[in-house]
Amino acid sequence: MADDPVPDQTQRVRIRREALGLFARIFDRPLSALRTRLGDRFAPLATRVTELWRGYALVRFAGYGLGGIVAVYLLLWVTVARNLPSADGLLTYQPPLPTMVRGVNGEIVYSYARERRVQLRFVDFPKPVINAFLSAEDKTFWTHGGVDLTGLAGAVVDFATKVGSGERARGGSTITQQVAKNILLSNEYSVTRKVKEMILARRIESVLSKQQILELYLNEIPLGRQSFGVQAAAQAYFGKDVDQLQLHEAAFLAILPKAPETYSRARHAERALERRNWVLDQMVRNGLATPAQAAFAKAQPLGLIPRRVESWDPNVGYFVEEVRRRLIDRYGENADDGPNSIYAGGLWVRTSLDPELQHAAQDALRAGMLRYHAGKGWRGPIAHLKLGEDDWQAQLIGNNFSLRYQNWRVGVIVQRRGPSATIGFSDGTSGPLTGIPDQLQRGDVVAAAPLGGGTWGLRIVPEVSGGMVVESPRSGRVLAMAGGFDAGLGSFNRATQALRQPGSTIKPFVYATALDYGMTPATMVPDQSFCVYQGAGLGQKCFRNFDMRGAGGVHTMRWGLEQSRNLMTVHIANDTGMPRVVNTIQRVGIGKYDPYLSFALGAGDTTVAQMVNAYAALANNGVQYAQSMIDYVQDRTGKVIWRADTRPCTGCSMAEWDGKPMPRLTPRGKQVLDPRTAYQVVHMLEGVVQRGTATVLRDLGLPLFGKTGTTSGPTNVWFVGGSQDIVGGVYLGFDQPRSLGGYAQGGTFAAPIFRQFVSQTKARWSHTPFAAPADVRMVKIDRVTGKRVFGGEPTEDPKSSIIWEAFKADTEPPRATRQDQLAAEREAIIAAIRKLREVQSDEAVPGEEEGADFVEQQGGVY
Repeated sequence: MADDPVPDQTQRVRIRREALGLFARIFDRPLSALRTRLGDRFAPLATRVTELWRGYALVRFAGYGLGGIVAVYLLLWVTVARNLPSADGLLTYQPPLPTMVRGVNGEIVYSYARERRVQLRFVDFPKPVINAFLSAEDKTFWTHGGVDLTGLAGAVVDFATKVGSGERARGGSTITQQVAKNILLSNEYSVTRKVKEMILARRIESVLSKQQILELYLNEIPLGRQSFGVQAAAQAYFGKDVDQLQLHEAAFLAILPKAPETYSRARHAERALERRNWVLDQMVRNGLATPAQAAFAKAQPLGLIPRRVESWDPNVGYFVEEVRRRLIDRYGENADDGPNSIYAGGLWVRTSLDPELQHAAQDALRAGMLRYHAGKGWRGPIAHLKLGEDDWQAQLIGNNFSLRYQNWRVGVIVQRRGPSATIGFSDGTSGPLTGIPDQLQRGDVVAAAPLGGGTWGLRIVPEVSGGMVVESPRSGRVLAMAGGFDAGLGSFNRATQALRQPGSTIKPFVYATALDYGMTPATMVPDQSFCVYQGAGLGQKCFRNFDMRGAGGVHTMRWGLEQSRNLMTVHIANDTGMPRVVNTIQRVGIGKYDPYLSFALGAGDTTVAQMVNAYAALANNGVQYAQSMIDYVQDRTGKVIWRADTRPCTGCSMAEWDGKPMPRLTPRGKQVLDPRTAYQVVHMLEGVVQRGTATVLRDLGLPLFGKTGTTSGPTNVWFVGGSQDIVGGVYLGFDQPRSLGGYAQGGTFAAPIFRQFVSQTKARWSHTPFAAPADVRMVKIDRVTGKRVFGGEPTEDPKSSIIWEAFKADTEPPRATRQDQLAAEREAIIAAIRKLREVQSDEAVPGEEEGADFVEQQGGVY
C-alpha cells in the first residue's frame, strides 16, 4: 500500500485560510450583535462624558488628577511595593532568641546572646508600661489603620524645613510603622524607606490584631544597652522585671526609642529627666495617669543601675565556650546559617556540666598556677591597648576583658606619672593604683583589687597556665573543664586546644600493651642503659631515667611504673614492639604516632581531654565512651533536635506492661582494652599513689589510681587519674613552651592540683575499691622480687614487702616458687649462724666447736 502523499506548503496555506474563514463565519454574527447592543446602551454615556470633558475644565482637571494618581500608584508599585516582604510572614514570625545552656541538674548556667532579648505575651505587659509607650510614641494607636495622617503631615513639614541642613527630621511613624521597620525593613534614613514603611503598616494592620502588633513592638523595639524589648531593657536599666517597674521607670523606658544611646548616658541625665517628665505629662493629658501619680513620678530620680554584664557563674566559662564551638559547628552562628543558629535560634541545650565539680576544678587549677608563680614578681600586663584621648572605657568594653577571682577586677592604666598611676574600669570608674612596677605604662591592661578608700592594689595574673578535665568513665560525659586562669581573659581553651607532650602519663598504655603480649606485673625488667642506632644522620640515641642515672639493676614491672623508670619503659616497649605500642595508644584515642621509642616516653602531642578519656577506659575495665559535653538540644518549641545517646529503646513507652522482660538498651561503649589488662594497669597505678610518684594523694584515704608526668625541660607537668566513678587530668605549662625550672615535676605541682580538687569534692568520691573482672586472680607476691609468697599477709603499710598482685589466669608465679622461698630462708639461717660463729670465735671454749655446722649440713631447714 502506497504512503499518503505529504501536502506541500501551498496546500497548507490554503487549508489554514479556509479554516479561518469558517471560524469568522461562525462567530462574526454574534460578535457584531454584541457590539451593536453595547454601543446602543453606552453610546449616550460616552456622548455625555465627551460633552462634559469638552465643556468643563474642572472635569478635565479631575480626570488628569485621577490619571496622575493611577500613574503614581503604578509607579510606586513598580519601584517600591512590588518587592516588599509579605506581612503574612508576621503571623509565623520567629524573633531571634538567645540559646540557653543548662547544667546536669537542669538549672540555667549560661546564655549565648549578643543582644538582650526576652519574649513576653501581650497580657504579660503591665498597663502602665503600655500606656507610657503609647503616650510617647503613638497616642492614636487604637484608632488609626497603620498610618497617622496628622503625624505624617507634621513629619512632612519638618522634613521640608530641614532639607539641606544635615539635621534628621522627626519620623512621625506609628507603632505599626515601627514594627514594619524593625522587623521587615532596614533603618535606612530616606523617603523611600518611609513610603515602604507606610505601605507595610497598612498591610500589617490587615493581617494582625492591635494586640499582636503591640506585642511585637514591645518585644522587638531596640532600647539601648544591647536590649531589645521592654523586659530586657527593664533588666538592663533597673535590674527588674516589667511587672516590678514603677511609673517613672516605665516612662523612662518609653523615651528610649527616640535616642537610646543618648538618654541612657549619665552625662545626658538632665535631657533624660526632661523627656521622661514630658511622657508623664502626655499620660495625664491622655487620661492614662492622674496628676498626682505623675507628680510623684516626676519627683523620682532616674535610678539607672550601672551598665553590667550578665551575672552568669564565671567558673563555667571554659566549659560553655567549648560547648559553643561545638554548637556552631553543628547549627551555625547567626540567623543566616539556619533556623537553629545559636545566637538567634532560641535553643535549649542540656549539658553534662556539674557545677560543684566545675567550681572545684577551676579553683584547684587557679590555685596551682598561683603556687607556681609565688615570689616570681611582675611578668607583664594581660594586654596592651593603644589609647586615644578619652576612649579608654570604650576600648576596655570593646575588648571584653573580665576577671572573676576573689575581688579582683580588670582595668587599664589611663595615666602614669612617675611612681603613681591611675587605673580605669569598664564601668567608667577609676582610682589610684599602688604597688606598680617600673615597666607599667599607659594602656596596660592589668588586674587589681580594692584596698579601701578608693585605692587599688596591683595583682599579678600568673604567666604559667594549664588545663583540667573531669569525666565520668561510665558514660564519657565531661563533668568539668578548666582551660586557664579565667575565661574572661581569653577564649583559648588549654584543656581541648593546647597540644602538649604527655610525658610519663602515657606509660600505662605501654605497660598495657606488654601485659597483652605475655608480661605480668611481676615480670623482671632491667633498669639499665638502652641505646639505639637511628641512622647515619641521627646517630645513636641513649635513653636515660629522669634522675639521669643510666642503670639500676633489674626490677618488677610494677616497680618500674610506680617509680616511672624511663629505661624500664623503653626496654618493655622494645621487647613488646613499638608498632603494637602505638597501636594501643591510637586505639584509646591519645594520638597517632610513628613507631619510635621516644613516643613510649610521651614525646607525641595530645590534649588533656584525650588523656582523660584514655584513662577513663582504664577505670572502666577497658570500655571507652566517646567524650561528650552535650546531652541533647531542643529547639525553641521544646522539640529535641539532637541527642548524644541515639540508641533506640523498643518498648520503653508502652502504655501497659506486656508481660515481657524490661527493655534494655544496648551498650554504647567500645571495648578498647582487654578488661583484665585494664584492671592490672589500674592496680599498678594504685601503687603510684601509695608509694610512687603521686604519694601526695595517699592521705586522702580513697581508692585512687593515677600517673604523674614531666616532659623534657621540664616544659609540662601532668597528673591523670581518679577512681572508678570520676577520672580527671591536669597539666601546667607556659603557652609558649619553655622550662618551668628543674624543681617542677608532676608529683610536686600537678598532683597537688588534683589533690585539692578531690579534697574540695570529697563527698562525691566513693570508698568502694576497684573490682577485678572475671579471670583475674589475686596472688600474694614479694613486691621487690615478684615471687610468690606463702607465709605472711599484706598489710596496710604502703611499704609492705608483701602485696596482692593481679594476674590473668595461668600467668601467676607457679607454686614451685616455694622452693625459692625455702632456699631464701635457709640462706638467712646460715648467714645468722656464720655471724654468730664470728662473734664467738674470740671466746671459743674447747670442745664446743663440735656440731657447729650441723644446721648448714642439714640444709638449713630448722
